Amino acid sequence: MSRNLAFLMLAGSALFWSGNFVLGRAFATDIAPVTLSYLRWCVALICFIPFSWRALLAQWPLIRQHGWKLVFMGTLGVAGFNTLAYLGLHSTSATNALLINSFIPILIILFSRIYPGVAISPLRLIGIVISTAGVLLLVSRGELAKLLAFEFNVGDLWILGAAMIWAIYSISLRWRPAGITAPVFLTVTMIVGVLVLSPIFWLNLNHEPAFEATPENLLAVAYVAWFASIGAFLFWNQGVKIVGAGTAGQFIHLMPVFGTTMAVVFLNEQLYWFHFAGAAAIGLGILLSLRSK
Repeated sequence: MSRNLAFLMLAGSALFWSGNFVLGRAFATDIAPVTLSYLRWCVALICFIPFSWRALLAQWPLIRQHGWKLVFMGTLGVAGFNTLAYLGLHSTSATNALLINSFIPILIILFSRIYPGVAISPLRLIGIVISTAGVLLLVSRGELAKLLAFEFNVGDLWILGAAMIWAIYSISLRWRPAGITAPVFLTVTMIVGVLVLSPIFWLNLNHEPAFEATPENLLAVAYVAWFASIGAFLFWNQGVKIVGAGTAGQFIHLMPVFGTTMAVVFLNEQLYWFHFAGAAAIGLGILLSLRSK
């Protein structure tokens, strides 16, 4: 597969996930966060496994051999990230969530350098500091008093936690077993995610209201299952495999472009000065990080 096709797939992932953030915010009062995450992956697994079960059986020895790696990736990428993101969208705007999500590329660069013990260049360090300042500007909504008093919007903190989980998941894809194909890898991680979320959903540990099967709610679940789950994850996993997590992470910055436009058009959300300032700081930090050798 060519790098240009990989870039196109990564851009497609950003587009699908942007819609996921906007839908998560639009249906925040209609579908509870754990419920949406659980139904999303159950539907995605049911729809996808008919196309992958034969290969899954054929590659079962490899799956057993690398079981703990797959459990780790499935718990983070499938169960963890999406659930935290939906929790955050209950109390923050889709615009803020998308912009905070832009911190992921810096987290990928930072975490991937810490693990191997590789030194961070001064220019890259400056980029990390600037991007961090941009994220703090967003989560404080431009009010220094909130930073000093730690009065962050809880939704912003959930989104920031989700971003950290996604960065670790993206880096961990370097240890994805080579013999396991993309459809099988996605199927296994979906199974892990559903198993992790099942007790939380069925025992109602989060004390969520029951899901109402209205046409609108069903369409929302269908979108996040088909596009934000199957399509986006296949594209992302393959893109990371070809160009690496550091380069792939830069495509996350397309999400504010796609998602903020959707949020303004469909959710009538307002843009404020700190959105532009925070996004500019994050973008500058990424640019400096990419230019460092």
